[in-house]
Amino acid sequence: MIMDNEKEERRGFRVTDRRRFAESGEARDDAPPEPSVDPKPSGPAAAAPPHTAAAAAEGVPPGPVNFSTFVIGLSTQALLHLGEIANPMTNAVERDLEAAKHVIDILGILQEKTRNNLDAGEETLLSSVLYDLRMRYVDLVRES
Repeated sequence: MIMDNEKEERRGFRVTDRRRFAESGEARDDAPPEPSVDPKPSGPAAAAPPHTAAAAAEGVPPGPVNFSTFVIGLSTQALLHLGEIANPMTNAVERDLEAAKHVIDILGILQEKTRNNLDAGEETLLSSVLYDLRMRYVDLVRES
């Protein structure tokens, strides 16, 4: 029975009014407190998504998608195509330099189109991921 309640909570959604003022413009007494923001470390390791292929297979819902998790997801795809990590479906290392170049180019376009619109952590993450992927790609092309 507890499991059924947990499933119901995950499927639905809850709306919380966090406005400090009522429609009339007066301050609300029942306004919830502002959520505290925990300082988070920056960098690729800190921005890694909280879910893994194993967690997804167990039915654990993934964490929230934000810019950093999106960039990490694209970089993981590029690493997969570069042959740096094994394909989770086949457990085989597969190299496809053309597909890797395509994903790296997408990240480059993303960097260009979001210039001056990212916070410092996001900009650093994107720049460092792009630099790393480009260097790995160049090394592999030189080997070929």
